Amino acid sequence: MNKITKILLVIFAVAVIAVAAFSGGFLAANAYNALKSTASDSSAQLTPESTSDAAAARETLFAPFWQSWDIVHQIFVDQPVDDTKLMRGAIQGMLASLGDKHTTYMDPDELTQANISINGEYEGIGAWVDITGDYLVIVSPMPDSPAEKAGLKPDDLVVGIDGEDMTGIDGNIVLNKILGPAGTDVTLTIRRAGETADFDVKITRAHIVIPSVTGKMVENTSIAYVKIETFGDSTGQELETTLKKLLENNPTGMILDLRYNGGGLLTSAVDVASQFLPPNVVMYEQFGDGTLNELRGKAGGLALDLPLVVLVNDGTASASEIVAGAIQDYARGKLVGIQTYGKGSVQNWIELDNNQGAVRVTMARWLTPLKRQINELGLTPDFVVEITEENVKNNQDPQLDKAVELLSK
Repeated sequence: MNKITKILLVIFAVAVIAVAAFSGGFLAANAYNALKSTASDSSAQLTPESTSDAAAARETLFAPFWQSWDIVHQIFVDQPVDDTKLMRGAIQGMLASLGDKHTTYMDPDELTQANISINGEYEGIGAWVDITGDYLVIVSPMPDSPAEKAGLKPDDLVVGIDGEDMTGIDGNIVLNKILGPAGTDVTLTIRRAGETADFDVKITRAHIVIPSVTGKMVENTSIAYVKIETFGDSTGQELETTLKKLLENNPTGMILDLRYNGGGLLTSAVDVASQFLPPNVVMYEQFGDGTLNELRGKAGGLALDLPLVVLVNDGTASASEIVAGAIQDYARGKLVGIQTYGKGSVQNWIELDNNQGAVRVTMARWLTPLKRQINELGLTPDFVVEITEENVKNNQDPQLDKAVELLSK
C-alpha cells in the first residue's frame, strides 16, 4: 500500500468502513512528495541557529503537554496507563481542535478496514453512512441490502447498538460495532425525524457485494435507464460497457439514476461525467489559499448528445453530486428529485510511519463548473419531485415517471 493513500471525497459507508470508497481522483503521493521536497529544500537553506531556534520554540510549546503526560503517569488512579492510547487520543484531540468534522485520525485497525476496495466485498448490513456527526447517520441503505429490507431510511440516527448507548462514542467505533459476520444479528436503536420515540431495528448481517452500474431499457419506451450505485475503481469501465449495450437499442433519451449514491472515487466521477459531457471542466478544487485546480473531462464520451435526465435525492452525495452538478451547470440535462446531500470537500489521507494509522485532513473544497459551492448546501433539482410513503407502499416512483415524461416530450 502506498505511503500516501488516495484523496478521499465523501461520506463513509458501512459497506467498507469509511472506505477507500470515498477516495478522490488523484494520488496524494505526488503532492506529499512535493511537500517533502519543498521542506527539504527549505531545510537546506536554514542555518544551524535558525534550526536550533525552531527546536527550542517547539520544546517550549509542548512543555505543557509533556507535563500533563507525566502527571497522568504519576497520579492517575488506574495504573498503568496505555501510552499508545494516550498518544492516539492526543492526535484525535489535535485534529478535532481544527473544527472540521472531516479532519480525523484513524488507528491501524480502522485504517486496515478503510482500505478495503470500494468494489470489494464485506460482511455487514449494507448502508452508506456518515460517521462525522454526534451520531452515526444513515445516508442511504444499499438496494436489496439487509439495511433496506429492515426499513432503515436516509437521515436515521443510530443512537444505540445492542442496547448500548452510542452517545459520545466515536463514529469509527460505532461503525465497527455494526459490522460483523454474515448470519449474525445486530440491533440498532434508531432516532428518526417525525417519530415521537426512538425504536429498535433488528438486522441480520449478510455478505455484501458493493454494486456499481446496471442498465436497462425502460419498459414500453425507447428510453435507456442507467443506475450507478457507487463510484468505484471499475465504474467508468462498467458504465462504458453498459452504455454500448444500451445504445444498440437506439434509445431516444437516457435516465441517469444517482439516487442514494453515497459517492466514491473522484477519478471515477470524472470518467462518468466524460460519457455525457465534452472534455470541459468537470469541477474545481478550491484550496485554503484561494487557488483553484480544475479537473477536466475526457474526450470520447458515448452519450454526448442523447437527451438526458438525472435522478437525485437526499442520498445523492459527494462524487455523485460532482457529476450531477456538472450536468446541470452545462445544461446538458435536467435534474429531477429532491435536494442532494451536500458533501463538497476533499480529504487527503496520509498514512503515519510504523503502522500507526493515518490522519485524514480536509485539503480543499470542490466547486461545480460554474463555481457553485455544494458543501452543506447540495444541489437543487430543476424539477422537485417528492416520493411519499403512499408512493412507496404502492410501488410507485414519481421521480422516474417525471423523467420519462420529460424525455418523451
